Amino acid sequence: MIHVKQNHTIKAVLFDLDGTLIDVDLKKFIPGYLKLLSESIAHLVPQKKVISKLLKASEAVNNNDGTQTNDSRFAEIFFPLEGFTREEIQPYFDEFYETKFVELKKFTKKKESARHVVQHVFEKNLKAVVATTPVLPLTAIKQRLDWAGVGDFNFALITHIENSRANKPNLMYYEEIIDFLGIPPEHCLMVGDEAKDMVAAKIGCPTFLVESSNTDLTQSILEPSYQGNLEDILKIL
Repeated sequence: MIHVKQNHTIKAVLFDLDGTLIDVDLKKFIPGYLKLLSESIAHLVPQKKVISKLLKASEAVNNNDGTQTNDSRFAEIFFPLEGFTREEIQPYFDEFYETKFVELKKFTKKKESARHVVQHVFEKNLKAVVATTPVLPLTAIKQRLDWAGVGDFNFALITHIENSRANKPNLMYYEEIIDFLGIPPEHCLMVGDEAKDMVAAKIGCPTFLVESSNTDLTQSILEPSYQGNLEDILKIL
């Protein structure tokens, strides 16, 4: 059942990915990701040291102040790794994303409604953005979009570690998207399942809460403009 708080003329839809366009068990996905990625260079650096550095670098990305890309901020903290430069490590990471990242698909489940909803957005000639947490490279996000069954759509923007300068819930993350689109925030609907998605309301975006296993309503979640299941979005576009 959709709960409507107000009416908006929507010109762009910003979709979160995990828990919104695809179901994912983050309690298994994240540890699985850290394990597989660290294994890709275990012959060079002990896994525990890789994971420790990954977590520190990820935290630095979370606190990025917009003066550099998330990728640059990550690399600044992560490298050199036990004496190895990025140029020496990157080929192993590239191979991981090409051959091993797909193993994490088992921790996700396609939402049958996702493709229908995204298709409707394109049929209405609205701008569609994948506003996912930009801590992974584009190749990883594209694969997850494929798992969600929406990887073939020509999204106006996909946020990822290389093209973003902030991270959710930093409002700079949303401001970057709005600036890119050139559409006033009051006409951009942010669709997500967590508090860090709903904060887009602070810059004037209407929001749509799609509850998932990742939703924690005990957190400080700004009251969404709309709330319901993914298919309910069709009723307001």
